[in-house]
Amino acid sequence: MFPTLMGTVVIAGIVGYASEKTGFTRNGYLQSIIICIGGAFLAYFLRIMFGIGFGSPGVNAIVSSVGALIIVPFHWRK
Repeated sequence: MFPTLMGTVVIAGIVGYASEKTGFTRNGYLQSIIICIGGAFLAYFLRIMFGIGFGSPGVNAIVSSVGALIIVPFHWRK
């Protein structure tokens, strides 16, 4: 369980960094990484508590990180 959690955090950090590097988002590196890690934590705990997920933990981390990057910044912009 603990290695899965650490892997989720690492994958989410990589997705956040890559999204800023490629220009997918313009939040800033640290902000994008924090948003991705938050989304990945949410998906990780949903999978543990309710069994909701997309398959493997790595796919869950990637999909939830990208989803958080899309939802969170647009929610706070006007």
